[in-house]
Amino acid sequence: MTFTAVLGKLWTSPWIPSRYGKAPYFWMLSFVIFGWKYLYEVPSLREVILIVLSVIIFLPLYFYSFWGHGWRVALCIAAIAGLGFGWANFNFGGSSFVIFAATMCSRFERKQDAYLGLFLVLATAALASYVFRFPSYFWIPAVIFSIPSAMGAIIGEQLGRANEKIFRKQEEIEHLAALAERERIARDLHDLLGHTLSVITLKAELARKLFDKDQVACQKEIVDIENTARQALTEVRSAVLGYRDTGLAHELRGAKNTLASAEVELQAEVETVQLPPAIENIIALALREAVTNIIRHSNATMVDFSLSLQEQRLCFHFADNGNVDAKSLPTIQKGNGLTGMRERVRAMGGEMTISIDHGVAITIHIPMQGMV
Repeated sequence: MTFTAVLGKLWTSPWIPSRYGKAPYFWMLSFVIFGWKYLYEVPSLREVILIVLSVIIFLPLYFYSFWGHGWRVALCIAAIAGLGFGWANFNFGGSSFVIFAATMCSRFERKQDAYLGLFLVLATAALASYVFRFPSYFWIPAVIFSIPSAMGAIIGEQLGRANEKIFRKQEEIEHLAALAERERIARDLHDLLGHTLSVITLKAELARKLFDKDQVACQKEIVDIENTARQALTEVRSAVLGYRDTGLAHELRGAKNTLASAEVELQAEVETVQLPPAIENIIALALREAVTNIIRHSNATMVDFSLSLQEQRLCFHFADNGNVDAKSLPTIQKGNGLTGMRERVRAMGGEMTISIDHGVAITIHIPMQGMV
């Protein structure tokens, strides 16, 4: 990269982080004090050269201090304070450099380092004034005005960093919430579509078998397929929008109809319990997933379903009389539907167990205490 390109990049790049706004540029107006002397006294050529050199040294250090960290900031502070000490006996406005050096202590990330830097700047200014006998019109404003300026800058900087951390945490929370919502939608879509497509497949097979034997029954199955597909479309749209709230009674009726189509008898014992919407939705989805697994994987002819409240714990039990090999339990437990069901139950502080005794049994316990 050529020297011209480097200069062009430095010129076009921001000199101060955007979070500071334009304030640091206005702070430099305090150098009016430094030029006050020359309103009534013409500077010599030597002073003009020294002023130009001081500005050339000060500006890069000042702007760099907004980007630097640690010892680099300390070097900037020491250099700018040194400029002030160099002007002490020639221009009372040289105290502005010391004030800037003090306020630059706010660049330290740790509050303790910032206050330590301020103390060292003030102590050095006081010691240098005593040793080199700087005039009072230099060290008095250098010390007095440095304290409120620096403390205000340190407090403001700490508040700014605290706000940045809060914003980052909020962004992280929003990101995690978005991921959780995507996972929820994915689980719900799996539960909805998996169950519905299984029902549609089953009824389509029945319709194909009945096509030549009983056209009236075949037509009935086709109408059921159409209604099921429409209902699934409505539920999918609601799930994506996050407003789906499938009632348990509705889901239980659907389970009976679905199992009846597969020639499976459902024996249900449901205790009348006032369920919070969140728990009712979990139970309804658990029932749906269990019925889906029956249709897909089991050759059961009978299903027992019970729902009761025992010692402030909601007990869900679903078992079929199918013939399932116990060795297949790990494979069953890893299914997406059962995994999503387990995650929902755990989110409510409950637990879910799956066992095999000829058929598959699913048991869920969810604490009801404190639920509204």
